[in-house]
Amino acid sequence: MPLESPNIGPVDHTEIKSSGFTPLTIPLFRDRWIASTISSVGTWMQDTAGTWLMTSLTASPLLVALMQTAASLPVLLLGLLAGATADIFDRRKLLIFWQTWMLASVGVLAILTFVGYVSPWTLLAFTFLLNIGSAMNNPAWQAIVPELVPRELIPDTVSLNAASNNLARAVGPALGGLMVAAFQRVHTGAGSVFALNALSFAGVIWVLVNWKRIPLFKSALPSERIAGSIRSGLRYVRYAPDLQSSLVRAFTYTFFISAIWSLLAVVAKRDLKQGPLGYGILNGSLGLGAVVAATTLHRIRQRFSADQILATSTLYNVVVLLVLAFVRSPLIIIPTLVLSGAAWTSTMSTINVSVQLSVPAWVQARALGTYMTTFQGGMALGAILWGYIAEHTSTPIALTTAACGLLITFPFARRFHILQGPLPDHTPYQWKHPAPQLAIDTEPTVGPVRISIEYTVPLENYAEFTSAIHQLRGVRLRDGAIRWGIYRDAIDPKHLNETFIMESWLDFLRSRERITAADEAIRARVRALHEHDEPPKTTYQIYAREVAGPVREHPPTSDGAH
Repeated sequence: MPLESPNIGPVDHTEIKSSGFTPLTIPLFRDRWIASTISSVGTWMQDTAGTWLMTSLTASPLLVALMQTAASLPVLLLGLLAGATADIFDRRKLLIFWQTWMLASVGVLAILTFVGYVSPWTLLAFTFLLNIGSAMNNPAWQAIVPELVPRELIPDTVSLNAASNNLARAVGPALGGLMVAAFQRVHTGAGSVFALNALSFAGVIWVLVNWKRIPLFKSALPSERIAGSIRSGLRYVRYAPDLQSSLVRAFTYTFFISAIWSLLAVVAKRDLKQGPLGYGILNGSLGLGAVVAATTLHRIRQRFSADQILATSTLYNVVVLLVLAFVRSPLIIIPTLVLSGAAWTSTMSTINVSVQLSVPAWVQARALGTYMTTFQGGMALGAILWGYIAEHTSTPIALTTAACGLLITFPFARRFHILQGPLPDHTPYQWKHPAPQLAIDTEPTVGPVRISIEYTVPLENYAEFTSAIHQLRGVRLRDGAIRWGIYRDAIDPKHLNETFIMESWLDFLRSRERITAADEAIRARVRALHEHDEPPKTTYQIYAREVAGPVREHPPTSDGAH
């Protein structure tokens, strides 16, 4: 049976099972993928040229390592804001704005570099500005994936996106190093790379301008404000164990692996006595392995579980860190880095898939923003620590410390499982009855609101009911409740009362929109244990604030639509 997606039309299910390249048959995704690949090549050329320019401006390993921090810190600071804005505003317009921001930031840095008016702190500042754009862009960029391909193709799509980035990582660093080495002055070579990177954003902007977007989830209610959107996103993360497991695995992995990325330039220059081209080849080796892994992940996932992929990758990178610390032969280091790049992409692509498949559409960008914050937070904080250790001791000690830390934390991290069991159905639930209407003449933003639901449960079903209702607790809290409780009548034990609090009536209406098919299955299990044929009695109460003067009486609002 063909699958339907509002932006792409039918895709044959047999093709989905047989190929990891099926998403590229969708024209819109293919155009986006090509433009993104070209832009990523420019980004990795810039990464190499910028890092090497820093080594020519300063001898401090800490300042060199801070280039990684400048690239990662904006995501740590802005990831939640980026996710909130991507769930509130039109993602297409948002992406066009931030792509333009990045084009302008790199363009100005190119001019300053050409004229020789660049210092270590100027380079760090513009790298930071560039990555502010990247941080604000990334959640929206990843959240549009379900709008481009059917849900069944998301794992292959994430792998192809990883292949795009890592294909760029394979050729970009070498091209960046080659271009810097082609000029007598490092400033001229680096400035040329920066200028090319600025131009590479134009292709992505062109694809976005021509995209006729059809959102998968569009609320009929007023948009959340940014602060409220961030709070609801964090609340969702707090009560989503599957998502939490993905975040723990992302942080523990990137924190220690960041030593490879942040100190590779120092290893190339000081220990291996290489120039910019040699550093580019080492960096490109990581990308080459990543490309190989990204194009074979479709088959790897069919043979190995997510936990097995992450375990293998972690243990192998312990070896990689030790090789970089003590081996001085490029003939050994290069193939080691190729496999490290494969391990890196296998891990991060698997975690990314777990995030995208574990959340519904209404919170997807915020979940991805939280993931990017965690991911880049590990990179940024790790880069600072390993750079500091390298500056005050030596590079081998820093790399060895990272290897030991990765090995020691592995037993803790492996307790957090991802992509286990059947995936939840996040299709929005279609309500059979409209939302209850307020009898009180008040604004829907007034609150808090208490929803009270009365159940009658036979004593023989009590244990099963409490198990089901506590599963429902997570649904209520994820979807917007700020407090929840279930209480048993001390006089009549068959009567139980579920109570949860929403910040406002508008938040209650939003929570109804957020119910998924998987959530409804839990609600149905709870209702099935209710003794009577009629639904449990539900009342809706708005906090009574003190007022002056008489107030007209209104009938209470009550129905079964909860």
